[in-house]
Amino acid sequence: MSITVELTYDMSKALGARSLEVEGAATVADVLRLTRARFGERAAEFERLTGCRPRRQRRARDPPEGLRTPVADGDRVTFVKAAAGG
Repeated sequence: MSITVELTYDMSKALGARSLEVEGAATVADVLRLTRARFGERAAEFERLTGCRPRRQRRARDPPEGLRTPVADGDRVTFVKAAAGG
């Protein structure tokens, strides 16, 4: 099962790619774990950059299951940078 992960600008600079594929994810939490693994020794940098919210299929709202939201083959999970404003 392949999931496409779209990265924030800062993440894409760190990894050298705008998106990546992860295999074997059943939930959004799995996608986070597998994406974090791509950073390898730079895992601390991943932690710093994940002050953002993952979105599945570009939904405007968080799904009620949160990180337990199931993912399926061909899904796209997008990291959206949190923004402040008023």
